[in-house]
Amino acid sequence: MPAEPVKYIGDKLVVGQVDYSFVPGCVPPIPGSSILNGPVWIGAGGPPIPLANCMIGPGLNPITLQVTGISNIFGVVNRSAVSNVTGLTSKVGITLRNALSLSNSINIKNGMNQGTKWNTFQIVQVEKTLTAQKILTPYIDAQFGKFASVAAPFKKFDIPHPNKLGMRLRHACIEGPEVGVYYRGRLVGNNVIELPDYWHNLVDPESITVNLTPHSYYQELYVKDIEWGRKINIVNNTGSGIDCSYVVYAERIDVEKLEIEYKE
Repeated sequence: MPAEPVKYIGDKLVVGQVDYSFVPGCVPPIPGSSILNGPVWIGAGGPPIPLANCMIGPGLNPITLQVTGISNIFGVVNRSAVSNVTGLTSKVGITLRNALSLSNSINIKNGMNQGTKWNTFQIVQVEKTLTAQKILTPYIDAQFGKFASVAAPFKKFDIPHPNKLGMRLRHACIEGPEVGVYYRGRLVGNNVIELPDYWHNLVDPESITVNLTPHSYYQELYVKDIEWGRKINIVNNTGSGIDCSYVVYAERIDVEKLEIEYKE
């Protein structure tokens, strides 16, 4: 039993300490408590009550409603202020966000995420499919390195300047209609360019091209043949020795061939 019995005062039902806040000049006491065992319906809804059937707050501290345990809400929930969630939140149905959503920590998603607007992420861990039209992120950390974007307007690297204190050095990569690799060096007193062993099964041997630049004196250089995509034989038509630099290009075959033009 409460310290004070249940009382009817005017049109009020008071449980616990009697509330005289409606009497002019009286200071309201600390509210009493109400324990209701069983289903409780508050309000009947309809046009006379435009906002809600049950309004709670403001209380004696910033917390106007505290629910300890499981709370099941069926229907539409509108939040017009800040909502802080410090524990685990499980969402089974559809969640619609029409405003800004900020995530400052790790976001783990086990399902599919579809978006039609820009998204800004710090750390995202996706175990299944992530579908988005645009993703704005400062960088992506992958197994083979860190890069700015999967398909950037241009590819570049930006590093601290090796010679000037307080400066940075920025370069951009050359682009072309293929996924290519190159190998360069210099031949002195030798007529064979030995290609790297890892080029085998990495490049299409039929795509290999060679650029030769003579050094020191005039030379009539040409490519005699390419053996099995591993060795390039060079000839000096003048019959003299060979002193030249070379650049060898080839197209990779371990990835899909680049689709140059396609519809948006």
